[in-house]
Amino acid sequence: MAHATFAAGCFWEIEATFDGRPGILTTEVGYTGGTIANPSYEQVCTGKTGHAEATHIEYDPQIISYEQLLAIFWQCHNPTTLNRQGLDVGTQYRSAIFYHDEEQHQAALASKKALQASQQYASDIVTEIISAKTFYRAEEYHQQYLAKRGIKHCHDEPEN
Repeated sequence: MAHATFAAGCFWEIEATFDGRPGILTTEVGYTGGTIANPSYEQVCTGKTGHAEATHIEYDPQIISYEQLLAIFWQCHNPTTLNRQGLDVGTQYRSAIFYHDEEQHQAALASKKALQASQQYASDIVTEIISAKTFYRAEEYHQQYLAKRGIKHCHDEPEN
């Protein structure tokens, strides 16, 4: 099994995007990339901890490759908006790839370079590519938040 960690705005949306896909074994939301240990949601929301809302993924590379995960990551958010996704604004909502080894690092750099060269976006891609730091699991009520409520996306209404 392998691990991947991505930040792309609200962690509920990113978790829902990856959860349930073939080869994805587990997803969990939390905080990473900051300066304090065991931050709470309230602390991260201040933007003063340096942490990003992120999703940590355990996956089977025999079923889904890291390159496929990167493709999903790029498609599920706007990587050209600095510290913002939709209505969510702040450093905790930044776009970031937290690589776990040098192979992931090189794959992330290559995919970012290819996406920028594709000119799919009029603006530059601002996604950070940085070494994975300690991942702090978010409070339990954040885990599988959308799925527990029958919602597929952050701005959807619950299903009846």
